[in-house]
Amino acid sequence: MSRTLIIFGLVLIATGLLWPFIAKLGLGRLPGDIVIERENFRFYLPLGTSLLISVVLSLIFWLFGR
Repeated sequence: MSRTLIIFGLVLIATGLLWPFIAKLGLGRLPGDIVIERENFRFYLPLGTSLLISVVLSLIFWLFGR
């Protein structure tokens, strides 16, 4: 379990460091992402991006499990 948490933490750190490059690819602005902007308020719900990342990670874990 500790090994899994360490790997998950490293993936989160790598994602945070690579986010400027990932944003240039269009992630975070996919169809299905909900953005509500008001005067002093901004709500962002990345549904499309979350689904895409989930599918990609599921395929990767499925391939490593075989």
